[in-house]
Amino acid sequence: MTNWKVDRPQRITIDEPVTRLDVRLVAGRLNVVGTDGPARVDVTRVSSRPVIVEHRDGVLRVGHEHPPRRPGFLWWLGQLGRRYRAEVSIAVPADTLADLHLVDGALVASGLVNDTTVNVTSGQVTLMGLAGRTDARIVSGPVEALGVTGDLTLDTVSGEVTLGESAAGRVHANTISGAITCDLDNPRRSEIRLTTVSGPITVRVREDSDLDVHLHTTSGRITSGFPQVDGVGGIGPVKDSHGVLGAGEGKLWASATSGSIALLARPVDDDQEEQP
Repeated sequence: MTNWKVDRPQRITIDEPVTRLDVRLVAGRLNVVGTDGPARVDVTRVSSRPVIVEHRDGVLRVGHEHPPRRPGFLWWLGQLGRRYRAEVSIAVPADTLADLHLVDGALVASGLVNDTTVNVTSGQVTLMGLAGRTDARIVSGPVEALGVTGDLTLDTVSGEVTLGESAAGRVHANTISGAITCDLDNPRRSEIRLTTVSGPITVRVREDSDLDVHLHTTSGRITSGFPQVDGVGGIGPVKDSHGVLGAGEGKLWASATSGSIALLARPVDDDQEEQP
């Protein structure tokens, strides 16, 4: 086992193999990227509480020394959080399993092709170019996923969910208070579930999508860019819509309690123009 106690800006290179990354930071910024070279930990800022880096049996652990178990009132006033603030960038092999935790701050994960788990209490989460199974949860703040494939779960209590350039086979996006915005390019037999209690849902899919679509809102309205997806019964604004796009091999469910739902059609020509 090798470990480092980092109390000032420092770069650490791990020459031995890394198959799993476990990060438990309290406050600040965390950037994790998948690369081809050896693993590296770059601490560019650290407050009075050091950051501990440990490597053992292929597991790379990065975390604050003696973190508070339950941040309380003083934490949210900022008096305690400033002691634990750090800015850390970590590069690991792209197929590394990643388990990333941050109490307060901004987290960015990119280029990982194995399973990735993200937990943030307050701040923001950005995911780019991930594959495998991705599970991201944040209590307060937005979560954004771009170019993510595989299985994707995005959960936030209070914050917006944005998903773009996605070809994920399974997408579950949930928020209690906040909007959901998705631009999807899904493979066959995909499963997409979008739910929000308070906030609108906007989802755009290709005109040639193969989806069985179910849309429901309690106190909003539904609009659709596909004539195949029609309103179901009732007088006044549409509350339920159902229809089949193409062969209907995939599933799209969208549900909002207090908010409207918009289903938009993306011309296939748009994708061809984006290609070099």
